[in-house]
Amino acid sequence: MKLILLRHGESQWNLENRFTGWKDVSLTENGINEAIFSAEQINKLNISIESITTSILKRAQQTTEILIDILNYPKEEVKVDWRLNERHYGALQGLNKSETAKKYGEEQVKIWRRSYDTPPPMLSEDDKRHPKFDNKFNFIDSKNLPSGESLKMVIDRLIPFWETFKKNNFQFDKNHLIVAHSNSLRAIVKILDELSEEEIISINIPTGVPLVYNFDKNFNVIDKFYLIDDAILKEKQNIITNQGKAK
Repeated sequence: MKLILLRHGESQWNLENRFTGWKDVSLTENGINEAIFSAEQINKLNISIESITTSILKRAQQTTEILIDILNYPKEEVKVDWRLNERHYGALQGLNKSETAKKYGEEQVKIWRRSYDTPPPMLSEDDKRHPKFDNKFNFIDSKNLPSGESLKMVIDRLIPFWETFKKNNFQFDKNHLIVAHSNSLRAIVKILDELSEEEIISINIPTGVPLVYNFDKNFNVIDKFYLIDDAILKEKQNIITNQGKAK
């Protein structure tokens, strides 16, 4: 069995170096090209995809639409789950990362972005950025709508999805694709790789590069690899690492 994890292509707020979270933003032209690249790389594996699951956010769904067109996967069979949404960045949502680092200091911003269990400053209940004011999220129980999240909180809300996903999809010789976001995918990577709270902090998942996990018949991870040249992968990961530094 193969499980392919894919972070959506570059979004407009990725380009602008802003905290995006649950804000719905579109792909850039580069993000569209990244999605096309991802589909072409997956095609080269010459495997059939049994299921595709994505979040309810626009940038992930746009990426998925490009993928299914190239992979000839039926649109009506795509599954959508809000628990795959990006981490909610609370009061940081919409702010430029470099400007935030200048204001609060690089170390503080690094803690907010990369620590395991320290959330960013929370949104107030009357802040218009709160997800309760977005009709897109009306179907989600209000008690599950975040005002801000740490990575640990993302993992906690992802676990019900993951348990159901495994139960329904982990079958020998079946291959699956999840299209989601940096932190929801980091949550899955932490589970699959059995990483510690310290180890997951340094994991960077670039936009638009498929990450393939191979499993044996007992669903133990055999290996994993990105479908991209190592030098290009390292360059993309370095960009993520440097985001948020005061300039």
